[in-house]
Amino acid sequence: MEDVIVIGAGPAGLALGACLKGEGLSPLILEREDTVGSAWHRHYRRLALHTDKQRSSLPGLPFPEEAPRYVPRTQVVAYLERYAEAFDLQPRFGAEVVQADPLVGGWQVTLTSGETLPTRTLVFATGVSETPHLATWPGLETFPGPVIHSRAYRAPGDLPGERVLVVGFGNSGGELALDLSEAGRKVDMAVRSPVNLLPKELFGRPIGNWEVLQRILPYRVADAITAPILRWKMGNYDRYGLRKSDKGPIAQVREEGRIPLIDIGTLDLIRRGRIRVRPGLSRIEGALITFDDNTSAQYDAILLATGYEVDLRPILGTMPEVLDDSGRPRASAEELAPGLWFCSYHTVPNGQLREISRQAPAIARAVAARLAQDAA
Repeated sequence: MEDVIVIGAGPAGLALGACLKGEGLSPLILEREDTVGSAWHRHYRRLALHTDKQRSSLPGLPFPEEAPRYVPRTQVVAYLERYAEAFDLQPRFGAEVVQADPLVGGWQVTLTSGETLPTRTLVFATGVSETPHLATWPGLETFPGPVIHSRAYRAPGDLPGERVLVVGFGNSGGELALDLSEAGRKVDMAVRSPVNLLPKELFGRPIGNWEVLQRILPYRVADAITAPILRWKMGNYDRYGLRKSDKGPIAQVREEGRIPLIDIGTLDLIRRGRIRVRPGLSRIEGALITFDDNTSAQYDAILLATGYEVDLRPILGTMPEVLDDSGRPRASAEELAPGLWFCSYHTVPNGQLREISRQAPAIARAVAARLAQDAA
C-alpha cells in the first residue's frame, strides 16, 4: 500500500510532490497525460501569468532571475519541467484515475486499465481548468461557423472569418478579444453579468501585491479602501456597456467565485471602439445573433470564454460531506474524509499558483503528521 497518491502532475501535483518528499514521504503521482503541466502546454500562445513571478513560483524553486515579471506560457512550461527534475519527481504518465473508493485505513484508486492501487492517503490535485463549461442558447445548432471554447483556442488563425463574438468577460475572454482585435478581426464581447476590472499594476507594483490588505482586514473593508483608487485608475467603464458590480473585487471572488478581469489592454480597445461590448445572448438564427437588448448582428465565429467546471462525482461518487451539489470539493487544504485531501480547487483573489504555494506545504505537513501518528 502506498503512503500517498497524488492525482495530477500540474502545478498543484508537483508542489505537493516536492513538499511531501520534504517531509520524508515518497508520493506516487498519477498523471493521465504524457507530460507535467499538460494544461500549460495547450493554453493559447500569447498567455502570460497575470500575477508577478515572485508570487507565482512553487515551493522551493523560484522562477529564474532573468524571467520577465509576468512569465509567458512557454517559460512556465519550462519551469514546471525543471521543477519536476529539481525534486526528482517521476509521475506515472498515462495513468488516468476513473474511480476512488474508501478502504479500511485508506483509499483505493482504479485506473482506466482496470488496475487498482491502494493508498493510505489520497490527494486530488487535478486543477480547475480541465472541463470546459459549454454554454448553450436557443438556435446554437443553426450557427454556420465554428463555435469553440477558449480551451481549444491557440491563435487568431484558429477562427476563420472577420467577425468574432467572444462570450464572457473573465481574464481569458479579455485577453483573447485583445488577441483577435490586434490580428485585425472585428470583435464583439457578450457580457451578461456585472464586472470588476483591475489594473495589472498599481503605483508601479503588481496588483497582486495588494493582497496584503485582504489578509489583515475583513475583505469588505479592503474593498472599501481600494474602491476610490480603482475608480481613479480604471475610470467609468459603465459608459461602454460594462456594468460595474455592486460588490468589490474581493467580495466578488469570495461570494460569487468570479475573478475580476486584470486588464492588459482590452479596456483601451473598448474605449477606442475597436472592441464592442454587447449584453448577454438571447437567441441564434444562423449567423444572426440577437442579444438581451433585442439588438442583433451577424458573426463568422463564436469563441466561448465561459470558464470551467469542476465535478469529481464521476470519480468519488456522491459524497455530500465531501463534494457540493456541483461536484466541487467543499474545501481545499482540509481533510474532508479520513485520508482524503484536495489542493487548490477554489477561486481565490491572489491567483491559483500563489494559493498552491500556500496549500501544498500545509497539506504535506498534515499528511506526514497523520501517517506518523497512525504508525505510532
